[in-house]
Amino acid sequence: MSTPTVQVPYLNISDPSFAMQSEELRAAREQSWYARTNYGIAVLRYDEVSKLLKSPKLSQGSAKWPAHNGVHGGLFFDWWTKNLLVLEGEDHHRIRRLLNPAFSPRLIKDLVPRFQALANELIDAFIDKGECEFIRDFAEPYATRVLTILLGIPESEWPTIARLASTVGLALGVTFKQDLEKVDAAVAELYEYAEELIKDRQANPGEDFVSRLVLANRDGDRLSDEELRNALVLLIFGGMDTTRNQLGLAMQSFMHNPEQWELLAERPDLGGKAVEEVMRINPTVTWVTREAVEDFTYQDLFIEKGTTVHLFTQSSGTDPKAFPNPEMDLLGEHAPHYGFGGGVHHCLGHFVARADMSEALPLLASRIAQPHLTGGDEWLPDSGNTGPIRLPIGFTKRS
Repeated sequence: MSTPTVQVPYLNISDPSFAMQSEELRAAREQSWYARTNYGIAVLRYDEVSKLLKSPKLSQGSAKWPAHNGVHGGLFFDWWTKNLLVLEGEDHHRIRRLLNPAFSPRLIKDLVPRFQALANELIDAFIDKGECEFIRDFAEPYATRVLTILLGIPESEWPTIARLASTVGLALGVTFKQDLEKVDAAVAELYEYAEELIKDRQANPGEDFVSRLVLANRDGDRLSDEELRNALVLLIFGGMDTTRNQLGLAMQSFMHNPEQWELLAERPDLGGKAVEEVMRINPTVTWVTREAVEDFTYQDLFIEKGTTVHLFTQSSGTDPKAFPNPEMDLLGEHAPHYGFGGGVHHCLGHFVARADMSEALPLLASRIAQPHLTGGDEWLPDSGNTGPIRLPIGFTKRS
């Protein structure tokens, strides 16, 4: 699989204690541009991640994630191996082409006042207490209610959406196999939910995102019912789980960089830059996976066809060779990050994530000062898809 060499570090990426933001990983990145792992190789530095992410010699490798975890069937397996995230070639291009118009930047822009009103409503509920559990009280309801607004469904449905999306998210962690039964049950519920939503919009189309997808489903080049359902499940799962996690990671990053929080409070126009910086230094998706479609040599490494290649986006975003001062800097100019992936698999929903988070973060900064942990925080493993499960914080209310 790789050219043996004593200088190449080894990382056990399936160990629940493995951490992206660790001395072990920083030392490995300093030693070599790649590491051997128990699942193929890991690319650690920015320049190599940037080039290999766009290489036609690598295809999307996440399709094999269930198999790597000993999962070879079931509802999640069937959905995962057929959704846009892992499809390649003409299937991927065709479905992406049909989905793309629904993610209209204009549709998102028109929703911005609702995102702002929602953020302020949630902050109003805890601002006078001087403390909150940030995930429960803000990140999860905000991410999920934004999704209900986008889908054109009652915002009161958000607890159901949040529960199901969170459960499916367990499949992307290193405890996947032990969580399989509840993951499959959540996929079954999401299937039912998506199918009901599609039927309703077929009978009563409107201006919302789902109606746009259903209309695409009626055109000559059409999405099949299964493709439409799979796309909706991906949107519900990806739109809630990743945004909730990323908002929690944003708060963590700003608590580590209080001067940047104050800058954001003074300069709400830096909301977009805040999102980019958080996703560069502390992304919820800490790596993306590819698979070699042919034998090839990159730099000093022979990569055999079929080799799994993990591109460590978190490690690349703080690589001192690309970012001499890798710390958060809302006024700095940095190379693009890969928190939304890259190449043909660049996240289709990035407009939504950027829009809703770039409104939420400045509003939070303008209303709460000196956010700090109060203890009792709980976290997903620091690899794969990561983020806080609970994030109790204290703060001072700004006058």
